[in-house]
Amino acid sequence: QVQLVESGGGLVLAGGSLTLSCAASGGGFSSFTMAWFRQAPGKEREIVAGITWGSIYYAESVKGRVTISRDDAKKTVTLQMNSLKPEDTAVYYCAARVGSHDRDYRRYDYWGQGTQVTVSS
Repeated sequence: QVQLVESGGGLVLAGGSLTLSCAASGGGFSSFTMAWFRQAPGKEREIVAGITWGSIYYAESVKGRVTISRDDAKKTVTLQMNSLKPEDTAVYYCAARVGSHDRDYRRYDYWGQGTQVTVSS
């Protein structure tokens, strides 16, 4: 069983930065595809970024503003977000799946509890 715990959310002014962290417990971390998703009120959960075996994916809406990284020894995955916009406001979730990268949240096996990111204008 894998447990994921996010941290680092908060309130930030537009143009500011935040770093989200996800700590995993349990075995097999290095074999997982890891991803960050977000969900705004009334909207479907959407992928922000994913990382697996040296391959990285970014959603078009955040490309150039966010960086995803992972440390398999520490079992952590980090999302550095810069130049934040009000439309980035959402609950951000860390997720893991056994297998290759996928943009569909329904194909992820493990989820964190989420961390709120609020960007004010």
